[in-house]
Amino acid sequence: MTVTTFLSGCPTTEIAADLLGRQLRLQTPTGPLSAWITETEAYLGPRDAGAHAFKNHQTARNQALWLAAGTIYIYQMRTQFLLNLVTQAAGTPECVLIRGIEPANQWTQQQMLQRRPGPVSNLTNGPGKLMQALGLDKTLNATPLQASTLELVLTGGRQPQQVGTSPRIGIVNKGDWTTAPLRYYVVGNPFVSNSRRRDQDLQQHGWQSSELGGTVKNAMDRSNR
Repeated sequence: MTVTTFLSGCPTTEIAADLLGRQLRLQTPTGPLSAWITETEAYLGPRDAGAHAFKNHQTARNQALWLAAGTIYIYQMRTQFLLNLVTQAAGTPECVLIRGIEPANQWTQQQMLQRRPGPVSNLTNGPGKLMQALGLDKTLNATPLQASTLELVLTGGRQPQQVGTSPRIGIVNKGDWTTAPLRYYVVGNPFVSNSRRRDQDLQQHGWQSSELGGTVKNAMDRSNR
């Protein structure tokens, strides 16, 4: 299956849930950074009062939303950049916000900590944080996901033990869209927004497989002591 087909072959809500456990891989001058997606939010275009494309509102800022599935949509909110993946066919402005990622290996984690120093438990558990850890700005906005820059890897992913849902974070005063359960996350994963330590699975991070990178897990254990 191609990335374009994956990101357009079913409703955006299903895509947002299915992205959990998929790998993002970013090429950098020092080598690739790889991370598992742990948290997403679906934005459903013109009918969604919480979406940038509500009522087909189209500007230079959100033009990427009208491009083909697999287009990267990055926008700036105050001092932070946020990463979205465009879904559906060109002309249907829907997308998925990437809210949380988990470093897939020790090297990626070390590189991220150089870009965003601090405890591992606070490294990529939020959309602005993960962009800082990846070192991304708006440069890739309106470009396609591709192996030479940022790619979505559809093979060899992880399976969540349980997918949680909730209203999207920060969507207020939007009627029913404020409470719509359009946020998806790996239950128990420490790299999720507003994750409380008592709810975290520090052994498997909420994945079905227990094959966690030892250094990543050990660093998480230390940061949560």
